[in-house]
Amino acid sequence: MLKGKTALVTGSTSGIGLGIAKALASQGANIVLNGFGDVDTPRAEVLAAGKAAGAQVAYHGADMSRVADIEDMMKYAASQFGRVDILVNNAGIQHVANVEDFPVEKWDAIIAINLSSAFHASRLALPAMKAANWGRIINLASVHGLVGSAQKSAYVAAKHGIVGLTKVTALENATTGVTCNAICPGWVLTPLVQKQVDAKAAEHGLSNEDAKKLLLGEKEPSMQFTTPEELGELAVFFCSAAANNVRGVAWNMDGGWAAQ
Repeated sequence: MLKGKTALVTGSTSGIGLGIAKALASQGANIVLNGFGDVDTPRAEVLAAGKAAGAQVAYHGADMSRVADIEDMMKYAASQFGRVDILVNNAGIQHVANVEDFPVEKWDAIIAINLSSAFHASRLALPAMKAANWGRIINLASVHGLVGSAQKSAYVAAKHGIVGLTKVTALENATTGVTCNAICPGWVLTPLVQKQVDAKAAEHGLSNEDAKKLLLGEKEPSMQFTTPEELGELAVFFCSAAANNVRGVAWNMDGGWAAQ
């Protein structure tokens, strides 16, 4: 379905971003990976997912808190594959503390990476998308783009901002073939969330499995984690012709969290 298209997925060397990259590659999209840590393993996974469809994979290690790095990454993607047809703004970090105790540098970093990077990548991707009259911008928000949780002021502020940015981007391009939508997952068992599971296990003297149940039980009625694979399939849907008129939505896949 996406043969000949190019997808840039930020923060895609693990977790949700990797799951989405693999799903898009399986539909034939060429993938530009971005992220820290091990690159060879995720590259191999994406190549394997896209092998039958002939997908190619490139990588750029942009620090998503740095505007110059983002600009360089967008130029790199264009030089590799022509243009970015599908932009998935997924890069994110987390820190937990009460507002009065929240380190200023952590606030600045979370806003930069979780929110501002999506603005910068989008502004750079849009001209080529509009010229081609086809493009998909998919912003990874969170259920925290729809509701709040204590001790997550910067994350919740950034994700609410992502939902707002999504709506404005969609409205500005509503008469074109360029769409913008947000995905709002609940708990996904990524390395970021596993740290929170580990913290609960240590705090309450629980096994890893019991800590997971405690985490889920606090917020997610389904008592199950959303998977990166499920989120990848939703991203594929957003890229399909069936989603041509899905514009500006914040689509929560959260096990009923926001329904409460």
